Amino acid sequence: MISNRMFVIGKKEFYHIINDPRTLAIVFLMPVLQLIILGYAMRTELQELSIGIIDYDNSTISRELIAHFKNNDFFKLIESEIEEINDLFLNRKAKAVLIIERGFSENLHRMESVPVQLIIDASDQNTANFALNYTEKVVRNFSSQFAGVENPLEIRIRNWYNPQGKSTYFIVPGILAIILVMICAMLTSIAVTREKETGTLEQLLISAVTPTEIILGKVIPYIFLAVIDAALVLSVSFFLFRVPFYGSLFLLTLLSLLYIICSLSLGLLISTVSNSQQNAMMFAIAATLLPSMFLSGFFFSIRSMPVILQRISQIVPARYYLQIVRGIMLKSNTLAELLPSVFPLIIMSILLLTLSVKRFKNML
Repeated sequence: MISNRMFVIGKKEFYHIINDPRTLAIVFLMPVLQLIILGYAMRTELQELSIGIIDYDNSTISRELIAHFKNNDFFKLIESEIEEINDLFLNRKAKAVLIIERGFSENLHRMESVPVQLIIDASDQNTANFALNYTEKVVRNFSSQFAGVENPLEIRIRNWYNPQGKSTYFIVPGILAIILVMICAMLTSIAVTREKETGTLEQLLISAVTPTEIILGKVIPYIFLAVIDAALVLSVSFFLFRVPFYGSLFLLTLLSLLYIICSLSLGLLISTVSNSQQNAMMFAIAATLLPSMFLSGFFFSIRSMPVILQRISQIVPARYYLQIVRGIMLKSNTLAELLPSVFPLIIMSILLLTLSVKRFKNML
């Protein structure tokens, strides 16, 4: 039986909850945000796929096959040449290339089976599977007009960057991005709040150390720790999961440092607006885990998401680092090819670090 004292305590707790914005956000706002992000981001279909077309036959029938691709809203066609394939993949302009060989129309007129080659960028295994499935559907639709030929078109598949089609080549490098942003943001998110709770922040104020020096001093130790974590993850991915590494280790290290600084700066900014270590860690997880897993292209293609989530993904650091780490490890991307992913990380790092210093000064 509920006593009067228990009722009073429950009433007091209820008033505490409804007057605490952070608790209300966890109870009501967090489930809605999770539902929206997961509901829209976890789509198993793509909205658009860029595919290169190389037509050596240049006949009426070959152009009719190309027209089937044009009339499909899923495909965005790019007229290409054989020497441009590597550039298309390295710069992420296309995910597949269809090659129609000479003699295509003549063999079909002779009622013979005709091969067409489909070269796929298999560094993203999920998108590679969609490219193959949708291409097969278009080819089957085109082949239906040749009723007298058994298997009129034979698709010959060639996977680049991941010949065996292993999902670990796609997943494991992405895990590095998730681990780094979570660890960096959580560690630095409690850096300033710990000083507040222990009372040592006042001691720092008495000294001649400037806010900028305090912030940078907080960041430097975690940079070394994050580099060690990155080395451990890369070692495990190479020796245990056998993920290949084709690119420059120096370039990956350099750009990983940039990503680490960006992640640490995010954690520092969170620490300047948090009153306790518990709140700081909660905010850090909310700001890194869900966005980095579901809005970065880690599991699901960004192009399959609604436009508003695609825009939000542009401020998720993991989105750009995923392109960097997969590009260097699997495609041997150069710095010039990765610049579209490097510039946003530089801008976000400068912005987050500047805001952290400004917030820290205001807090002091």
